[in-house]
Amino acid sequence: MKFGVVIFPGSNCDQDAFCAVRDVLGQPVEYIWHQSTDVSGFDCIVLPGGFSYGDYLRTGAVARFSPVMNAVQDFADNGGRLIGICNGFQILCEAHLLPGALIDNNGLRFICKHVNLRVENNNTDFTNLCSEGQVLSIPIAHHGGNYYADADTLKKIEDNNQVILRYCDSAGKVTPEANPNGSLNNIAGIINDRGNVAGMMPHPERAVESILGSEDGTLILQSIVERLMA
Repeated sequence: MKFGVVIFPGSNCDQDAFCAVRDVLGQPVEYIWHQSTDVSGFDCIVLPGGFSYGDYLRTGAVARFSPVMNAVQDFADNGGRLIGICNGFQILCEAHLLPGALIDNNGLRFICKHVNLRVENNNTDFTNLCSEGQVLSIPIAHHGGNYYADADTLKKIEDNNQVILRYCDSAGKVTPEANPNGSLNNIAGIINDRGNVAGMMPHPERAVESILGSEDGTLILQSIVERLMA
């Protein structure tokens, strides 16, 4: 089993993801440069957070055209596991590997803090070690994490149980007050209809050791390992 972490110009969470996989999960991992056109040999690819290409256009809009993304598209089309975190989530939406879009936070401010997340679907490659309804504490760090989709797309992902994480309070109640950025239906993470591609705004790689304030992110990352080993 091998993980790959893509490095885009401006990425700043690639090392966090790399270390979480290597040092906490204990799994082989390699960096993948954004100009690479070959991602063979990997079982799971991580598109990390950061500010790819400075986010000078829409977040993720430039990175979506990096040479590596053609290979990533083929990887996902062939059933490979793919997870986009924060800016990675934005890139996946821009590349139409996930439905919807990420727009500026309601308050038009960068937000960096721990949030509570309710697990909506634990029967996925990315949440199978969680319990349905379990509340996770994982940090966010974004300016454009407001999930948006048109009415038809939103209904489809809700009806198909593609929402995997929602912002909630500490008791697991989904409320407007618990929504840090204005995301529709408090959506914090989704999967594609096939179930092998996930995107989420919270950073599980920043919540893998107690010294970081939470180890809940390990449940997300280890779930991928468990499913690949099944």
